[in-house]
Parts: sequence; C-alpha cells; structure tokens
Amino acid sequence: MPAPINVMRRGYADGPFGQIHYRLSGDSAEHTPLLLLHPSPLSGVVWDGFIGEMGSDRIAVAPDTPGFGESAPPPSEPEISDYAKTMAAFVKEMGLSTIDIMGYHTGSLTALEMARLYPDMVGKVIMISATVFTEAERDYFRAQYTPQTVDEKGEGLSERWEFIKGFWRDEPDDARRWQIFIEGQRNHSVMHWGHRAAFNFDMAGALEAAEVPILILNPEDDLWTYTPRAAPLMKNGRVHDLPGWTHGFLDAHTTDVAKLVREFLDT
Repeated sequence: MPAPINVMRRGYADGPFGQIHYRLSGDSAEHTPLLLLHPSPLSGVVWDGFIGEMGSDRIAVAPDTPGFGESAPPPSEPEISDYAKTMAAFVKEMGLSTIDIMGYHTGSLTALEMARLYPDMVGKVIMISATVFTEAERDYFRAQYTPQTVDEKGEGLSERWEFIKGFWRDEPDDARRWQIFIEGQRNHSVMHWGHRAAFNFDMAGALEAAEVPILILNPEDDLWTYTPRAAPLMKNGRVHDLPGWTHGFLDAHTTDVAKLVREFLDT
C-alpha cells in the first residue's frame, strides 16, 4: 500500500559537488513546491516535523546544503552565492521549476540570494530571522565562530550540550534536542563554512534589492534584536514578531507556523 503523501521520504540527488541528501514530503500539485533550507551547522533534520505538515498540500523538500548533514562538501570555502547556485541546480535536478523558499538563519540568506540570481525560479521567500549586522557586529561574530580542533570540540562537548538545552529550549524533549545537537557536530572540518559565508553576506543590500515578496519570521532567538532592522529595507516584505518563541519552535508550534506560512504563500 502506498504511504500517505505527507510521510517524509529521503533520497539523494546529483549536485555540482557530489550527491545532495534530501528529505521530501507530499506530491500534490495544489500549491507551489516549497524548498526548505536549514541553518548552519545543522541539516534538514530541523524540518523533520514541519515538512510532513507542509507536505499535506504541496511538495516540500529539505536538502542538506553542501558539507552539512549527508551532502558532499564543496572543494573549498563557499560563499552564500555558491550555496544558492548549488540549491538551484538541486531544484532543477528534482524536476521542479517555480518554487517558494523558506530559509532558517543561514538558509534565509541562501533563499534571498536564490531569488536574486534566479528570479524566474523563486516565487516567494520566507526567512526565519535576518542577519542585518554592522561591520563591528560582523567582526564580533566572526571571532565567536573560529574553527576548533577535534580535541577541542570533544573536550567542550558536555558544556556545549548544556548550552544547547537552553538555546533550543522550545523542543518538546531532550531526545529531540539531542538529535539537533548531534547533527551540529557532524563534518568537523567544514562545519564552520556556513557561518563564515553568512558573515560575509551583505544582508542589508540584498534586502534592498529584493523584488520578491518576503515574510520574515522573528522568533525570540539569538537574532531577535537584529531582525527588525530588515523592515525598512524591504520594498515588498514585512517582519512578523514571534515573542516567546525560540529555537525549536518549528516542533513546538508546528501547526501555528504552518498557518502563518500558508497565509503568506497561498494568497
């Protein structure tokens, strides 16, 4: 018997740097397919609960971007434009044409860049937070995300876990929180590349140039105070505050988030 359409499946597609691992739900043509792009240094695992909800009335697909999760890494340090080009190639490889995109932190930057580079491909963009930083803030964040050796990562594992329990506090339980935590420890040699690319990206300039409709969701996470700066920069977008919600809200408030997403994408 075929599985219900909103059950998540997994697969691999060919990409410019090797295979791209993805999660997929749904096969309905009722609405535009939705591409889900994860934050760094995680993977499509963050969409595990949400993708099934969105797959009930459209195709929803969540790839691991190159070097994260189970996707092959690029040969050298990429920029956001490189991630955007790879994800566009993935979309074509999956046989999709026009898509909407929902990105989370680094994934938001990639979504915005895809809309700039491929205006005929991207319909609407939903961003979870916006990295609208001053140069001084960029320098500060770069200093916080310097590479560590494997031994340094291992020695700090317990401390990092205690941090994550508070950082991803909206998750329903420690089992799910641990899944997120462990995913963030993968691919040690390239795991910092996503943050490096993000801190190099001109978010303010990209927002000012964007032509697509944009909805920015602003949960009360580590970008809560920076994201409102995006509002006056957009020609066709708005910021929607989510006070009291933080990392893990996709699992804690799945139905509510899906309602916000559908109201924006389908009207």
